[in-house]
Amino acid sequence: MRAGGQTTVIQRVLERRAQQPPAIQEDTSSTIAVMLRCLPPPRALLAVSDPILCSQLQGRIAPDMFEFEVAADDTAALHLFSAEFRPVVLTDSLELIRRLRARPSERVPFIVYIAELDEDREREAGLTAGADDCIGRRSSQTELRARVGAARRIAELEAVLRIALIENRKLSTTDDLTRVASRRFFSKHFPREVERGARHGRALSLILCDIDFFKNVNDTLGHAGGDQVLAQFGARLQQLLRRGVDWVARIGGEEFAIVLPETGYEPALDAARKLRSGIANKPFSVQGKEVKMTASFGLCGLDRVPAGERKIPEHMLKVADAALYRSKHAGRNRVTATMLTDEAR
Repeated sequence: MRAGGQTTVIQRVLERRAQQPPAIQEDTSSTIAVMLRCLPPPRALLAVSDPILCSQLQGRIAPDMFEFEVAADDTAALHLFSAEFRPVVLTDSLELIRRLRARPSERVPFIVYIAELDEDREREAGLTAGADDCIGRRSSQTELRARVGAARRIAELEAVLRIALIENRKLSTTDDLTRVASRRFFSKHFPREVERGARHGRALSLILCDIDFFKNVNDTLGHAGGDQVLAQFGARLQQLLRRGVDWVARIGGEEFAIVLPETGYEPALDAARKLRSGIANKPFSVQGKEVKMTASFGLCGLDRVPAGERKIPEHMLKVADAALYRSKHAGRNRVTATMLTDEAR
């Protein structure tokens, strides 16, 4: 890929997405939003020969923007880059930019050149060497934040596109019938939501739900009628949740998982009750008829995801599934909720 190729590729992808039907755009946007949220901060290499400028940049760039590693010179920077790929490089060295661009690799970093003078000639030198963007060393904090923020967004989009391309070879991220996330997407990304919650000390809740007496729908209205119910059910769940934050996956025939990031036990319980009533109080339109449906819900809420515990996703799924079973056993069309405590884990 040529220098600056990431921007061109992403632009082409976005242009292609713009040509897709609105429904596909929404599905893709939701999936990308989940994947972006779960990503850790991009790794970045700060290779600046002037120690004073290097220290100033570290102080001016927010610590949650990148995970920085500092190299004192070009040799150290190339050694670090060879040991581990960094998607973003900030440097004041034109020679380092040329050497990075000359490396044969499937992946190339987004390079920001820090120019000595904020002049056209300096910026042209950086772009000619292979930089994707340039900024003067005395630029304002607003400009620095904007340019570094753009570098991060492109690095994140490149990472998401790579993940999607790799995973889409083996699985579909979206369930074709209901247009919610697929079971395989849930299996991959729910653990990543848990990791993100643990990394930032945030809350996380999981709801499992199952359409009540769904077999009766198939028996009386046929599988085509059942498919209509499933499609409307998935859409209704999404409509009742926070757009771009909460997400839904179909994990079985008529069973769905709802992931509520940064949502503790009590607000998740409110959300589950809202979902239950939203399903029960409005009939479904099936083959020109109004059909009343209900669903049962099982909630596992966690007010703070603990760090360092690898089996949290399994525990949450097990607890939510047990709560769902209790809802079904107790008469259906209800919510059973459990808070995941140290004892439960």
